[in-house]
Amino acid sequence: MQVCLLASGSKGNAIYVETAESRLLIDAGLSAREIGHRLNVIGASPENLNAVLITHEHGDHCRGLGPVARRWKLPVHVHHATRDALPKVGKLDHTVEFDSGDTFCLRDIEVETVPITHDAVAPTGFILSTSEGKIGIVTDLGLATRLVAERFKGCRVLILESNHDEDLLRDGPYPWHLKQRVRSRHGHLSNSECAELLRNLYWDGLEAVFLAHLSETNNTPQLAEVCARKVLEEQGNGSTRLFIGSQDNPSARFTW
Repeated sequence: MQVCLLASGSKGNAIYVETAESRLLIDAGLSAREIGHRLNVIGASPENLNAVLITHEHGDHCRGLGPVARRWKLPVHVHHATRDALPKVGKLDHTVEFDSGDTFCLRDIEVETVPITHDAVAPTGFILSTSEGKIGIVTDLGLATRLVAERFKGCRVLILESNHDEDLLRDGPYPWHLKQRVRSRHGHLSNSECAELLRNLYWDGLEAVFLAHLSETNNTPQLAEVCARKVLEEQGNGSTRLFIGSQDNPSARFTW
């Protein structure tokens, strides 16, 4: 079992999950060439991928989807409304559409889809249930709803959005309308909001937390880490590993 953020940020996102029988790519916001390169960097092979899951239609999550799916002949699992809203990705030979709240199986993984709040047509979080525990993936949400706080409990690994520091966003260079968009209920979670969600989702079996989608303009890895680590320290747990996503390089891998 392993989890790795191949890329995380406003310029491109992709997550790699490997189990005994499955090799999944969640989102394809980089070129096929770059995704292949980053998989090779972490010792994985793009030729062994089994499927792609798409969270929503924004370019930083699906920019490379068409070439990735065609080059490695991968089925694309996508919400039916997101499928219709995808930008120009070219022909997709094999799409498997789902509806919000659906659960389906991919080899040895049960995939639960959870609707989230973001300015996309049908943004989706995923809970991947395996024989070795659950992996929760919830990024690009403006609000941690009660549904999110309930469904993502009990995960062994969490990938959570920690997009911006509220002070840096307020005082930063973004135009007012973009600041409002980021801060809205359909925008992105701040470091403090991510920490509050982590506090709600924490349990003794949580072994790893990945902080994802950090803004390069309105955040720093240090600020994001301080907020999340404070929550872990409040729980008296120094064993939960904390990983910070990067736009330019794959994160460290969590394996078990």
